[in-house]
Amino acid sequence: MLPYIFIISGLLLLIKGGDFLIDGSVAIAQRAKLSPMVIGLTVIGFGTSMPELCVSAQAAWMGSSSIAIGNVAGSNICNIALILGLTAVMHPIPASRDTIRRSMPFFAFTLVLIILFAFNGTIERWMGIAMLAIITAQVTLEVKHSRKSGAGESSPKQQPQPCQEHQCQMQATGTAAAAMPMWKALLTVAISLAAMVWGSDMLVSGTTELAMALGSVLGIDAAQMERIIALTVVSIGTSLPELCASVIAARKGETDMAVGNIIGSGIFNILCVVGASSAITPIHNAWTPFAADYFIQLSLCVLLWIFLRTKRMLQRWEGFVFLFIYAAYLVFLLYSVN
Repeated sequence: MLPYIFIISGLLLLIKGGDFLIDGSVAIAQRAKLSPMVIGLTVIGFGTSMPELCVSAQAAWMGSSSIAIGNVAGSNICNIALILGLTAVMHPIPASRDTIRRSMPFFAFTLVLIILFAFNGTIERWMGIAMLAIITAQVTLEVKHSRKSGAGESSPKQQPQPCQEHQCQMQATGTAAAAMPMWKALLTVAISLAAMVWGSDMLVSGTTELAMALGSVLGIDAAQMERIIALTVVSIGTSLPELCASVIAARKGETDMAVGNIIGSGIFNILCVVGASSAITPIHNAWTPFAADYFIQLSLCVLLWIFLRTKRMLQRWEGFVFLFIYAAYLVFLLYSVN
């Protein structure tokens, strides 16, 4: 009975937390005169990646810093292929010119940078400090660019939409956000992020317990079942905040936030999570076990960039392509651990 309570409670926290997170983020964007993309890259993208930072920093402090690499690579692959794939299938995601010309190239740069740093087998402390300096400079430049351009280029939510009901929903979101004071918006975002992290933990715990029970019924070896759960339930569960934030942002018409959440999360994962972990202690054995994952996440980033450049939109069929790739990746993982 308890696993079912955890699953239901976790889903409710994720859904309602994601709903309030987007409303609070829109209010911050309007009050601070920042574009939705910048809020997606920073507040939402970084906020939903805090669990990865906590896990990796703790692992580095305990001498298991290589966990950060697997954590980051798995999270980035899941975010692009699964999260954006599902979001696009539910609702096609338009992308602004700034997303295509500024954010995506920088995301690709960070993926190439981690390959260069890890290639010799060890990510040194100075590399971690350099990554932290880069992300600090990038956030500062993005904020300045957004304010200079007057909240940036018109986001896709301002373009004509075929669905009248969807337009009304976007207008209602913007009106409610405009009436929210900054202190309330910041508090809403903080509480929403905490609720989403807590909800994902509860959902993973409940699902894991049910999966273990199912494994014993089916006669699957406990060690094998734990490996399957780690590759599926846990990896997907830790990305549930990103999923809920992106889907709800897309449904509310804040499409720049939906894309910015994933791009910002990916940038944060590499520059901040790996950067902080390697600054604490050098990450050894950083190449051989993860070489394939480095190039898989880079390939997914390039594919996303190509998709967004074609019609400035991630279409439903492209979302299905990403979902197929993620399914193939899971099969690859299951066979590689044997």
